Amino acid sequence: MSIGQPRARNVALATLTLFVVCASPPPSAQPAPNGVEPRPEPVVAEPPPVAPTPQAPPMNEEEQQTIVLLSDLQRYASESPDDLRRELSAANQAVNRARTEANRIRLAVLMTMPAAGAPDDARALALLDSVVGKSAATSPVKQLAAVLYIQIAERARGLAEERKKSAAAQEKLDQLRAVERSLLLERSRNAGGAGGGGGGGTGK
Repeated sequence: MSIGQPRARNVALATLTLFVVCASPPPSAQPAPNGVEPRPEPVVAEPPPVAPTPQAPPMNEEEQQTIVLLSDLQRYASESPDDLRRELSAANQAVNRARTEANRIRLAVLMTMPAAGAPDDARALALLDSVVGKSAATSPVKQLAAVLYIQIAERARGLAEERKKSAAAQEKLDQLRAVERSLLLERSRNAGGAGGGGGGGTGK
C-alpha cells in the first residue's frame, strides 16, 4: 500500500465521523425520575403599591375656638327664654373678665335675641366691629364676626325703616284726627251760633 492510501482513508473516516455527528439529533431532555414531569413554579404577582391616605392638617387653637363658638351660637337658637337670660348674664360676666374675641361674639349675638331681653343692636354691632377691626387678617373668628355684623346691620336697617314707616303712618293718622277734631269743633261752633241768632230774632 502506498503512503497516499492511508492518508485518503483517514480523510474519508474523518469526513464520515463529522457527517454522523452533524446528522445525529440533539440530545433530548432527560425524563424526570418516576416519570413525573416537574411543574413550573407559580409566578406570584406582587400587589400594587397602596397610596398613602392624605391626612388633614391638625387644627390650630383658633380654629378649635371657632368650632366651639359656632356650637354655642347654634345652641342659643333652641334654648328657652330663661336659659337665654342666664346665658346673657354669663356672657356679660365673661366679657368683663376677659375681652376675648369669642366672648365678645357670644355677647353680641345674645344681645340681639328678643327672648333674652330687650335687643341692643347698636352695642352688638360695636362689639362685633371691635373684633373685625381694620386689619386685613382673615382668621376664622374674624370672618365669623364679619358675617354676623353684616346680618345684624341689615336687620337693624330693616327695623329702622319699619319704624320710620310706622312713625310716618302714625303722623298721618294724628293729622287726620286733628282735622277731624277741628271740623267737629267748627261744626259745634256753627251750631251754637245759629241757635243764638234765632233766639235773638224772636225776642224782638
